[in-house]
Amino acid sequence: MSYLDVDEQARHIVSLSGGKDSTALAVYLKNKIANLEYVFCDTGAELVETYDYLDRIESYLERKIVRLNSGKTFEEFLDKRRQFLPSPMARWCTAEMKIKPYENHIGKDRCYSYIGIRADERREGYISRLPNITPVYPFKEDGINRAGVYKILEDSGLGLPKYYEWRSRSGCYFCFFQRTIEWVGLLERHPQLFAKAEEFERQGYAGDDVKFTWVQGRTLDWIRKNKDKIKASHRKRMEKAAAMQKNTNIHDVFAEAADQESATKPCDICDI
Repeated sequence: MSYLDVDEQARHIVSLSGGKDSTALAVYLKNKIANLEYVFCDTGAELVETYDYLDRIESYLERKIVRLNSGKTFEEFLDKRRQFLPSPMARWCTAEMKIKPYENHIGKDRCYSYIGIRADERREGYISRLPNITPVYPFKEDGINRAGVYKILEDSGLGLPKYYEWRSRSGCYFCFFQRTIEWVGLLERHPQLFAKAEEFERQGYAGDDVKFTWVQGRTLDWIRKNKDKIKASHRKRMEKAAAMQKNTNIHDVFAEAADQESATKPCDICDI
């Protein structure tokens, strides 16, 4: 059954992350699905560039993007957890500040959740365990790949979010999936946010009194002191990545070079 043939009595929702794929999906479906809803789960720790991009998306769609939130700040969750910070092994931030607000917004309503996973990807993204929420993948069904996403955004005039100049994905400013070069980008563009992340790191722990670091094996203080070396190393990886690919978007080259630092997979909620 095509995603265009789903139950018209149900709710139809695109959850925007502030990234390229979910944005392209919202644009792609604008005139295809009646009564389409748009939501954004706001952690309160997003980059200003993300909020600016959401405003532009809202203007293009000519529809309100409902801004959902957990009702608590990250600091409040952190106090409740006695400074146990989130990590790739304990992603409570995603569960508490993204998934729960989204599922609470839907409630018991029958809902089709449209997910911006592309045809050239082998993953499913966020799948709710609630039986009333059905995931739908229009890009997979219609064969829209990465190049197709870029074309949708270019043709719409939205382009890419500004933070893609120095960051490969959307998400909180302190996201533990960031690579060192992205932390350097945060330091140079939002030094006050980098300083807040440093303070979280100094006060937090990772369980059993193990000292926490946002980047495994590296403190943010180390990144601050070694930012020039990190940038030089990243430039070399970008040159290598660019040489191995043809007609590749500069954002893709940046992301590939950044990902070479670690095999850790990004969050399926924010990386859409």
